[in-house]
Amino acid sequence: MPVKGEQEITQISNTITIKGDIIGKSDVRVAGVVNGSISIDGELIIEKSGHIEGEIKTKSAVIAGSIKGNIDCAEKMILESSSQFVGNIKTKQLIIQEGAMFQGNCQMGIPSTPAVQPKEKA
Repeated sequence: MPVKGEQEITQISNTITIKGDIIGKSDVRVAGVVNGSISIDGELIIEKSGHIEGEIKTKSAVIAGSIKGNIDCAEKMILESSSQFVGNIKTKQLIIQEGAMFQGNCQMGIPSTPAVQPKEKA
């Protein structure tokens, strides 16, 4: 359990494949495969071995692996040199390192809506 002030991190290791959606408030680190949408209020980190196929909505993102799908990133998104991104990007700030592959369209500086949160049960 995180200490007060620390952000919880959900990790998906390189031996895991998820078929379905991920919704939450914590940071998420992906080294495995996710086939489904991701909607989080934290930071999304995709390791070199990580692959996502689906729609993404996040606060910020650091991508070293591959994504096939659109991303809506409220703050800053970084495509590291090893990243491969096919889809559209909507973000406040985008950093693309030399060697990164990006195929799609980008809208910058547009305010993003918060990530979708799960509905509370009555």
